[in-house]
Amino acid sequence: MRFPRPDLSRAAWRKSSYSDGGDDNCVEVADGFTGVVPVRDSKNPGPALVVPADAWAAFVATVKD
Repeated sequence: MRFPRPDLSRAAWRKSSYSDGGDDNCVEVADGFTGVVPVRDSKNPGPALVVPADAWAAFVATVKD
């Protein structure tokens, strides 16, 4: 599936509340992008993966189980 890559220059990145505010080894996501969820590694905030929002929701639901 191909979709336009969003401009992430002003993305507000957040970590999971389960990370206890740790600085390393965390996954960060950016909210507010229609239909997609940008995901990146907190220790290497360079390139981000941009996944369809429904795929991200399914992933999160599976991890929570």
